[in-house]
Amino acid sequence: MTYIPHSPKERDAMLNTIGLKNLDEMFDAVPAKYRFPQLDLPPALTEMEAASLLGELAGSNETARDLVSFLGAGMYNHYIPSVVDHVIRRGEFYTAYTPYQPEISQGTLQGIFEYQSLMTALTGMELSNASHYDGATAAAEAVNMAYANFRGKRRKVVISPTVHPQYRETIRTYTQGMELTLAGDDANADLQAGPEALVSLVDQDTALMIVQYPDFFGRVFDYTKVIEEAHAKGAMVCVVVNPVALAMFKTPGDMGADIVVGEGQPLGIPMWFGGPSLGFFTTRKKFVHKMAGRLVGETADSRGEKAYVLTLTAREQHIKREKATSNICSNQGLLALASAVYLSVVGKTGLRQVADLCYQKAHYAASELSKIPGVGLCFSQPFFHEFALCLGAPVAEINAHLLEHGILGGYDLGTDYPSMKDHMLIAVTEMNSKEEIDLLVEVIQEAVHA
Repeated sequence: MTYIPHSPKERDAMLNTIGLKNLDEMFDAVPAKYRFPQLDLPPALTEMEAASLLGELAGSNETARDLVSFLGAGMYNHYIPSVVDHVIRRGEFYTAYTPYQPEISQGTLQGIFEYQSLMTALTGMELSNASHYDGATAAAEAVNMAYANFRGKRRKVVISPTVHPQYRETIRTYTQGMELTLAGDDANADLQAGPEALVSLVDQDTALMIVQYPDFFGRVFDYTKVIEEAHAKGAMVCVVVNPVALAMFKTPGDMGADIVVGEGQPLGIPMWFGGPSLGFFTTRKKFVHKMAGRLVGETADSRGEKAYVLTLTAREQHIKREKATSNICSNQGLLALASAVYLSVVGKTGLRQVADLCYQKAHYAASELSKIPGVGLCFSQPFFHEFALCLGAPVAEINAHLLEHGILGGYDLGTDYPSMKDHMLIAVTEMNSKEEIDLLVEVIQEAVHA
């Protein structure tokens, strides 16, 4: 609920305008017997009692503050400067709703504008929107945009099997009933094959090809040639990215990507047991009229002062339903603001330092874990801060043993890829110390050879 800070005098003036004496008269149309129904609720608590109860409930959960975490697979344990929380908890932002009225929403609109500017710089693209729910829905909206761009005449989407399994599942959900062909989305595919294998699936009916960078297994590929070949067949290309990796590696914009999407959670947003988070979506100027979400532009008001407004918003709430690219709705502006504050605070150099720490620590962990007899890396390609580890033992058993030592283990890849049974995806961030990595190695060695 939005907080409305009207004074009693202002309230009385409004009531007087509509000819009412008090607020109760506003509900005269509701039959009296329905105004205050008896609800089966427990007795009310004092603030002190409620705080104690909520603390007790929260205490039953274990978080990355209580455990050493090596779990990633889309959500990552990064350090968040305290100023991020301080800014987004300000009432002006915390209770702000969708900025339909620019004259009273300049702060919210500017926050989104700054976020858009930062995301285009990070991804190497020309435009960014706001208001996608998470990385998975942003990827699905890329399909919608490509479909709209070709006016439904191209009905095939090629998806790499190394795109996050939950992203692929969300795309399948979104495209139900659209009569699209999804190619490449096969958990039984040859995972050792490089992205070049996808090009053979692209044809004259392909609207979009989707790849991930780094991919779900943490591997880093240069997609420049693949994108060129897809473009030669007239298809668009969407790259799903880890935003922190872009501080270290070549941007998808430099590779020629048409759309860059991803999960904004690594940029100043807590893991929060899986959400809420932020889906970022950047693209080229020529596709702006088909881009879903919200786009904030900078202009000048009647007095010549700088002002911000919503513009080119291709959703059904703003334009005719049949012309809308999407009905993406909730305003993720608060989390976009969090990411904008984070990026502004750490800056270009700081984000590069975060990426470098993640990279160096992950490679140290991979090196030490590979020394355990019977344990090794699954892939030989370069990786960022995640890597797939072959354990030769059930991942669930290894993780149970790790948990006994206060360690949250990696993701069980066999859950989504049948060929990767007994394989674990391990994530290392700047939050993991050398001592914690050494403990991980020690406990996994103990578990594997128990």
